Amino acid sequence: MPGNRRIRVLIVDDSAIVRKILSETLSGEADIEVVGTAPDPFVARDKILSLKPDVLTLDIEMPRMDGLTFLRKLMHFHPLPAVIISSLAQPSAHTAIQAMELGAVEVLAKPGGPYSVGELRHALAAKVRAAACARLRRTDSKAAPALPSPSLPKNGTPLPQQSARALNPAGEDELRSSLAPGTIVAIGASTGGTEAIAMLLNKLPKGAPPILIAQHIPPVFSRAFANRLNEICAVEVREAADNDELKPGVALVAPGDFHMLLRKQAGGYRVIVKTGPRVCYQRPSVDVLFASVAEVAGPATVAVLLTGMGADGAQGLLKLRYAGAHTIAQDEATCVVYGMPREAVALGAAVQVLPLPAIAEAILTPRRVSRAYRVGEFRH
Repeated sequence: MPGNRRIRVLIVDDSAIVRKILSETLSGEADIEVVGTAPDPFVARDKILSLKPDVLTLDIEMPRMDGLTFLRKLMHFHPLPAVIISSLAQPSAHTAIQAMELGAVEVLAKPGGPYSVGELRHALAAKVRAAACARLRRTDSKAAPALPSPSLPKNGTPLPQQSARALNPAGEDELRSSLAPGTIVAIGASTGGTEAIAMLLNKLPKGAPPILIAQHIPPVFSRAFANRLNEICAVEVREAADNDELKPGVALVAPGDFHMLLRKQAGGYRVIVKTGPRVCYQRPSVDVLFASVAEVAGPATVAVLLTGMGADGAQGLLKLRYAGAHTIAQDEATCVVYGMPREAVALGAAVQVLPLPAIAEAILTPRRVSRAYRVGEFRH
């Protein structure tokens, strides 16, 4: 936010108890001010105009007008950063992922979910701060289908629903000739990452190398996110389980509230999914994933750090570069929040800094690293 002005938040939820909990949770934050609450989108509409909030927290199951319809209209006529507050029921989690596709920038489980009061306070405040920094896009106000397009680039043009499934055989030939056998792709992201990952994976063919994904996302939502990606991408996408084997054409998404690590075992690579302390306030942590991949796979890795608030993944990307991996950071212009990639670039951890639409090609055809990029010869 400019200067020292506090982030102005409007809380929209039909439950008076939830409105009270969220308001009290944010009240102790010196840089955040709850300027009002609303029980439904119609009241919210009037308060947005009168109170001019910087960020909304938005329930998606409300009377009179559901949250998705309201969000669709809001992002077309008056784009405003929205943090979705959703129950953990699987249908609600699926709807929350749709809300991210429509332009919401963060998602959080409703109070009474997996968070203690202390965890909720930190998580909610962090997501509000990230949302306040987000770069937004204006969207089409037309009603979305039951399964809307997975992502919208900055120009607002939707990606074809099944574009990745209509594969070009020549593209797969190029993939085989450009990547060494045994290559692993590791991807990390936070705020804005669900749509960035959807855009990236949507461009990869079904013969892509094994892919590991650490996206900052709560439990249950991670499974809905993986399932949604699996519907729209050529590669198979699923939420990772402990001891899952890495396979070409398969992407594994770290479960919410669990770290995911890579381990080499007889016959190939497998993942370890486990709990543990939060790293950079996150679980799953991109740094944890990247550090394990650097240790185990090193130069056989292409690693990508996408949009997100904070610094998680920057040190891990640096370790990967030291280990000889090809490292890529998303550029500022295409990030929703240029936080994690900025930190990585500042460390000298990225071999390439690229706009999001160019990253898939860079994964499939990583350039040869010149002498200037050899280990120990870059800034750290």
